[in-house]
Amino acid sequence: MLKISHPARLNAFGFCQILLIFAVASLRVGVACSDQPQPRSEIKNVVLIISDDLKASVLGCYGDLVCRTPHIDALARSGTVFQRAYCQGTWCAPSRQSFMHSRYQNGTGVNLGANFQNQGFYSARVGKIYHMRVPGDIIAGTNGLDLKSTWTERYNSAGQEAHSPGDYACLNLDIFTDELANRQSTKMPHRPFVTVMLDGDGADQPDAKSAAKAIEIINEKSSSNTPFFLAVGLVRPHYPMVAPKKYFDLYPWQSIKPPIQIPNDLADIPPIGRAKSTSQKSGIADFPDNQKRMWAGYYASVTFMDDQVGKIISEIDRLGIRDSTAIVFTSDHGYHLGEHDFWLKSNLHEEVTRVPLIIDAPGYRPGVTSSPVELVDLYPTLSSLAAIKTPAVVEGSDLTPILENPNYRVRETALSINNGYALRGDAWTYIRYTDGAEEFYDMNSDPNQFQNLVNDPKAKDGLAEARAALNTRIQRSALSLKQKKKKKSTN
Repeated sequence: MLKISHPARLNAFGFCQILLIFAVASLRVGVACSDQPQPRSEIKNVVLIISDDLKASVLGCYGDLVCRTPHIDALARSGTVFQRAYCQGTWCAPSRQSFMHSRYQNGTGVNLGANFQNQGFYSARVGKIYHMRVPGDIIAGTNGLDLKSTWTERYNSAGQEAHSPGDYACLNLDIFTDELANRQSTKMPHRPFVTVMLDGDGADQPDAKSAAKAIEIINEKSSSNTPFFLAVGLVRPHYPMVAPKKYFDLYPWQSIKPPIQIPNDLADIPPIGRAKSTSQKSGIADFPDNQKRMWAGYYASVTFMDDQVGKIISEIDRLGIRDSTAIVFTSDHGYHLGEHDFWLKSNLHEEVTRVPLIIDAPGYRPGVTSSPVELVDLYPTLSSLAAIKTPAVVEGSDLTPILENPNYRVRETALSINNGYALRGDAWTYIRYTDGAEEFYDMNSDPNQFQNLVNDPKAKDGLAEARAALNTRIQRSALSLKQKKKKKSTN
């Protein structure tokens, strides 16, 4: 039987794969910075695909060879992989509001889809882009916090979620059944630990419906030669982790090795920095095998989602519009699956703040970059790729110079916000909470963030640098906000 190890660990083949991607990137020829956007004749369409609760570390193109994501990995080989992309909000609602407006903490100004509409594009949403309750709004087929002004048309993809026929498990309660009654669902406390191994092929699932509707729109708009901005929101691997049995069969739980745990791991993490959901509080600590089953369910959901991504990209290829269509793949935030005994999201550690980001745009060669970027950068980047204007109120930066030259930087750090701030530098992460508590990690020697160096005399200089960098980011953001408000009032 295949031995599955923790996704943070690379085998030799995986390491060689990453080296190959870097080798391709090194062949890339481009200027360090281009102030001119790509000509409209080259990029007519933009397809933005957003997965839900997807941590970067489980994708093959980010170094993991356990979880099978062939379609996302293929997109990575043809586009630019951003190794250090970070969300601004650490759960769905603030993150999605943030990147759809390119604002760190609010949703003011012209949103991304409206900006495309205002400049002659058809703008459509399929599935979850702004916050929707999963499973609540998915089961009901309702809009959640979606903003109608963003879209020319919008489509919800409903599904039964935990009520889908199949083998149901509530893993923190150690419940297994194929009965449809008494399943954990909307607003129920144990719903994050639910998996469902479907009886069917998954065609009735929200993500399959979203892929089918996206393909319909792409066909319609390409046949009429209408430039379009299409945002496709896939809800997996967000709980409940629902996928057909064939995807679960790829990941036998008996062979999964959970994340490394160390004694007294939480002793140097301040109380405000600890996840609300832990192995002990949830009860899953009592069932070590079920922690492995959680990983199997997550992997199965990711691979099912990846197949939907593949369907959309294959249709773009079939229609012959790949050379005029920019494709972007990302997630709203990452996720904990037992690291530090943490589960879910909404904290400021690396597994939550780091997200995948792949941009495949005509006219740019494949590459990999370690330049720090933020999800607020999506708005100005997509606008630049489509050669449309970006409103002055946005706070993100255009990433097209990095597409030209992977060594180029638009910023030196990446900022995430929730009960304080996490600032990711090249070699460190610094976290400052609203109560003044701090965490500081050497990300080169301690990428899993096991040793908080705040009180380590040897880290004094690095900590001072990080503190100053965060102060500067906060001050610049506040100053920028004042300037933009003043400018707006004079227009």
